[in-house]
Amino acid sequence: MDNRDLTRAFKLAAQLMELHDENPFKIRAIEGTANALDALSFPVAEVERAGLPDRTGLSKTAAAKVAELLDTGTFSDLQRLLEITPPGVVELLNIKGIGPKKVRALWRELGIETPEALREAAETDQVSKLKGFGKKTQDAILEALEFAGQSKGKLLYPQAENLAEALAARLRETLRTDQVAIAGELRRRLETVETVRLVAATANPAPVHALLNASAGLLADPRRSGPWAWRGTATDSGVGVEVLLVQPENFATEVFLNSAAEGHLDEPLAQSATLRQLARREKFQQEEALYERAGLQFIVPELREGLGEIGLAADKKLPHLLEDADLRGSLHNHSTYSDGNHTLREMATWLRDHGYEYLGICDHSQAAHYANGLSVERVRQQHQEIDKLNAELAPFRIFKGIESDILSDGALDYPAEVLASFDFIVASIHSNLKMDEQKATNRLLRAIENPYCTMLGHPTGRLLLRRQGYPINYKAVIDACAKHQVIIEINANPWRLDLDWRWVRYALDQGVQLSINPDAHHTDGYADMRYGVLMGRKGHLTKEMTFNAKSVDEVAAYFEQRKAGIKPPLEFKESLFG
Repeated sequence: MDNRDLTRAFKLAAQLMELHDENPFKIRAIEGTANALDALSFPVAEVERAGLPDRTGLSKTAAAKVAELLDTGTFSDLQRLLEITPPGVVELLNIKGIGPKKVRALWRELGIETPEALREAAETDQVSKLKGFGKKTQDAILEALEFAGQSKGKLLYPQAENLAEALAARLRETLRTDQVAIAGELRRRLETVETVRLVAATANPAPVHALLNASAGLLADPRRSGPWAWRGTATDSGVGVEVLLVQPENFATEVFLNSAAEGHLDEPLAQSATLRQLARREKFQQEEALYERAGLQFIVPELREGLGEIGLAADKKLPHLLEDADLRGSLHNHSTYSDGNHTLREMATWLRDHGYEYLGICDHSQAAHYANGLSVERVRQQHQEIDKLNAELAPFRIFKGIESDILSDGALDYPAEVLASFDFIVASIHSNLKMDEQKATNRLLRAIENPYCTMLGHPTGRLLLRRQGYPINYKAVIDACAKHQVIIEINANPWRLDLDWRWVRYALDQGVQLSINPDAHHTDGYADMRYGVLMGRKGHLTKEMTFNAKSVDEVAAYFEQRKAGIKPPLEFKESLFG
């Protein structure tokens, strides 16, 4: 179990304790353990069990629970609570907008033990009559249930990738061949995945069926399977799993046919055939040969969506897409100054030691009380620390940034004289998310028009499979960023991936630069930049249009030039930051 697994287990235990109205002091102790585990920067599972209290700072009692969880997959408090709680009630705790106390009321007073029963009660107006609920809460519950229903049986890209890679490794071992490939939505790098699809070459499919049928965590669907295809689901997530078995000589063709959207396969080519017809008519050992035979540039799998890429490939106009190695720094990151797990020094030295040139630190602004947002005095303290670290770590550089909350009226958090003290500002919405399209768009437009706004953070506020983003007029927002030369981030956290890749190409066409921002709260979070790169590639993003592919000197010059063009307000106080 990694630290995230441990943290989730203790958070669930705290929720269940609150659900059963147990001792508040014990609940806070369990929550404290979860928070302590979340803040650790080393893998707890690798620590000797006897040394857990010293290494983690946990009490002996809490450390014993952690050791039990690591060794058995659960701990006594959690197991006891799960045994006395219907599984459907545990599932209700995952619904956005209702905490343990509300779940307890629904369970105890209305006898609701499943999401389906909750939906029925809400639709028949029973929920609104409960004390502490009301019509507004009932409507929010229905909306959350609808979204949860749409998300059921789906995984985020990294979760699906982990499942697929584990299956692929077992198939290669069983078949003793390298002719096993991840295909489908995963190979096209979609942000969420409904079916984990693999293609494997074999002349004898029986061993594969035996392997998959005996695999813990997989449930076969015999009605949809056949001798050359195993289909079923992963039991913990409900995501579909499909393993297609093909003769070795057909491997490359079948991988191709299962790695593109229908629109890509069926768009007529110049010679009136389609890629699907060409693949069925002739044998190809490599995908590159198929595209060459069709008179096209090679089209990487993430572009195979049927969105005009074939026309570009025919005209030899496909761009050279951004690659992981092109990124030279990381912007929009958090430290222990706000809600991050690592210090400013730790966040900076990790990047430096891994070959990056700069860090953009963007802790939360003062309006974000829930995230320990920085007061004006703490901004001053952080800037002093950055100056000292920059002198020590040069030529590596830390840029002074902030994730300034976009307030309800579209203003940026902090007065102008404080905003002027930063090298750059990421403007993001974190509060009052229930907005219609006009209100959300106007709020963003006002922020974009602010001369101190350097970059727009996660434009829709979405959390994939958890929460819908607020609706926005994408064209109006992107056009405004183009007009005011505001960079748009692709928030690379796999729960966000926002800006949506479907709008990347429009942003590029308007001349808007994009930045691959991990929104890292931990040094492990830097790895998320990979997912931002994948989404950028799906939208035809190039190195030239990626802001954090610039060198440290180029970024510094850009920030300085942009700030030089801002006319200070009359009330600007130069002395505020010395």
